[in-house]
Amino acid sequence: METEKIIGLFKTVTSDAVIEIALVIAFSVAIIWLSQRVLPWLAERLHGKQRLFVLALIPTTRVIVFILATIWIVPMVIETTVQNMIAILGAAGLAIGFAMKDYVSSLIAGIVAVYELPYRPGDWIEVDGTYGEVKHIGMRAVEMVTPDDTVVFVPHLKLWSHLIHNANNGGPSLMVVTDFYLSADHDAHKVKQLLEDVALTSPYVQLKQPIVVIIKEEPWGTHYRLKAYPIDPRQQFQFMTDLTARGKVCLRAIDVKFANLSPEHAVPVTP
Repeated sequence: METEKIIGLFKTVTSDAVIEIALVIAFSVAIIWLSQRVLPWLAERLHGKQRLFVLALIPTTRVIVFILATIWIVPMVIETTVQNMIAILGAAGLAIGFAMKDYVSSLIAGIVAVYELPYRPGDWIEVDGTYGEVKHIGMRAVEMVTPDDTVVFVPHLKLWSHLIHNANNGGPSLMVVTDFYLSADHDAHKVKQLLEDVALTSPYVQLKQPIVVIIKEEPWGTHYRLKAYPIDPRQQFQFMTDLTARGKVCLRAIDVKFANLSPEHAVPVTP
């Protein structure tokens, strides 16, 4: 009886239905393949929010195509009555829950990521201590490229248990913080103005965003944090290098001494 019930769930699949299913699958794969090549190519020729919007369409397109293909194919092979659907979904959920709990959790988190948008292609994020640019969002994991050009795959499962740090959050603006450690004996107002001028004259600076200098006195000297925005988030490291190099030259020109930190006051280096 149980076997007859299972067999009764499915329709008699004709050769025409098989051909139609094959065409739907082939068409869906072709659309996904094209979107993963055409959309990145188009995004590279755009700038700012337009580039990020086009990149965000890649995972969205894949999810929409997958859902539409499933809706098309399922009624062709299964008798879509309420009773049948409850039985199939219940059995599938039970099997998947035991066998592929983590994988399914990552898939669900991937769907959540598409709609909640904690990260998008083009975003610079930090997850579990790894920082990099989001290049691709798959159904199970997000692909990141670190500043050292290392590809890292982070399962969407991290959404449930880890903090997601997003530096630009889908926008074209990303703050760069450049640190300077100086001895305490100097004119702070003069140094602050000098560092603001260094950022203002950088070829990478985004002029419509604010330039801010934060000053904090420490036991070993004075800590300056120069905050500014590059034109493009991908220029953040060139921007930081430019600010550091020109800032040191300008500070030496006004005879400002750099701090010599004792071991107990040394600033930890973030890898």
